[in-house]
Amino acid sequence: MTMDPALLVQLLVLLLLIGAFAGVLAGLLGVGGGIVLVPAFYYGFTLLGFASDELMQICIATSLATIVVTSARSLNAHNKRGAVDWAILKSWAAGILIGAALAVFVAAQLRSSTLQGIFGALALIVGLYMAFGREKWQLAPEMPGGIVRAVASPLIGFLSVLMGIGGGSFGVPFMTLHGVAIHRAVATAAGFGLMIAVPSVIGFAFLPIAVHPPLTLGAINIPTFLVVVSMTLLTAPLGARLAHATRPVLLKRIFGVFLILVALNMLRRAFGF
Repeated sequence: MTMDPALLVQLLVLLLLIGAFAGVLAGLLGVGGGIVLVPAFYYGFTLLGFASDELMQICIATSLATIVVTSARSLNAHNKRGAVDWAILKSWAAGILIGAALAVFVAAQLRSSTLQGIFGALALIVGLYMAFGREKWQLAPEMPGGIVRAVASPLIGFLSVLMGIGGGSFGVPFMTLHGVAIHRAVATAAGFGLMIAVPSVIGFAFLPIAVHPPLTLGAINIPTFLVVVSMTLLTAPLGARLAHATRPVLLKRIFGVFLILVALNMLRRAFGF
């Protein structure tokens, strides 16, 4: 397929900007850069003529590949400040890994439109929480164990992989609702993201995709991964520093509204409107 060089340059610039934005978000708001990357990849690949029933798998897998790098960098930056709760990470690791691995198998069976609908519905929930949620909301004074953890940990991993996002979008609200301070929740969620992304990327690397952009390994588009990571490596530590220096409540509300609009557009496309 012959592609317009000017269009490729525009896409390159767009991916660089989005990668920078996603890296800052991963460290600053704890929402995971994937919640921006997946719709951006979808529109970019569609623009280049790669729309197919498997396009969302490519977007999700490529997003998760970038999250491996972003989460590792963000986790390291937060850990240097002593903000990571390793006790939570260790006790929740097994369930998150199981949920992430199961989600790769499920995602491989679904059509792109179905995954769009799932992304849109879950992103709408996250956006509403970010726009209208309150820091004082709390379900319990500490993180749960037992049956609640046994259900919640794989569910966080499962839903995150189906959206192509790190652990922040579900992990941060869950932790803050259970008595974990917001800065500590954001830092710990970076570890969630790493546990979600690593097993899922390994699975997606072996997923056969019929219609894909050039230089795609399984469902992971390597050039897109490299372009975005080049920016997130620079900006994720910046986001982590800003998270400890500010109270980005207003920014979180604004991003929540933006995410609601993105989610509604994805739902519109999923239902063919």
